[in-house]
Amino acid sequence: MRWPPAALSSAEAASGTDGSAVLLEGIELRKSFGPTLALDGAGLRLRAGEVVAVMGPSGSGKSTLLHCLAGILRPDSGRVTYRGTELTGLPDSSLSRLRRTEFGFVFQFGQLVPELTCLENVALPLRLAGVRRKDAENRATEWLARVEVGDVAGKRPGETSGGQEQRVAVARALVSGPKVVFADEPTGALDSLNGERVMRLLVDASKETNVGVLLVTHEPRVAAYSDREVVVRDGISREVELAG
Repeated sequence: MRWPPAALSSAEAASGTDGSAVLLEGIELRKSFGPTLALDGAGLRLRAGEVVAVMGPSGSGKSTLLHCLAGILRPDSGRVTYRGTELTGLPDSSLSRLRRTEFGFVFQFGQLVPELTCLENVALPLRLAGVRRKDAENRATEWLARVEVGDVAGKRPGETSGGQEQRVAVARALVSGPKVVFADEPTGALDSLNGERVMRLLVDASKETNVGVLLVTHEPRVAAYSDREVVVRDGISREVELAG
């Protein structure tokens, strides 16, 4: 399968009140790990250019929901659609290609490659997609500057601060021009100031490039940056409309 799909389906054409297209949707997702039921009919909808926060206590199933929506885990039942195409039946090779070209990821501890410089880390998704080294590093340099860490380009992750490393991770997630960014506790290892910087970068990127951001967090101050909140408890999701 080639990405992106050549034509929009009826599901993708569905829009919210602001007219933005639905990018990603999970419907009645169930997932168990042995006898433990992690998801029990959970789901959500993510539109282009919006930030959705997935909240819930530890063990509620929120990270499992994110991993199912990203194609990292396969749900036991239910459906995941991206731009109207169902993902749950796709082979692993197609899902891997999708994650390289259409999805970006930011994790709690950055998960940068320690042997590579920050510039090489940001360029890595482009290199894996076949972009020439010079072009990939030029684009990576631009993104490092955009997230205000251009001065660490030649350093390895272990030579940077936690806040700098996480901003490098944001640049890596955005450099390939994804349609969806999955952020799993992206501020969990940061102090409040650096956490706010990372969230502002993600929100600004969402609005400037029309990328949808799916944010897993247990912190209300982080969720406050979102357009909508989805609360997951005991594997069941419930949407919370935000005031204003």
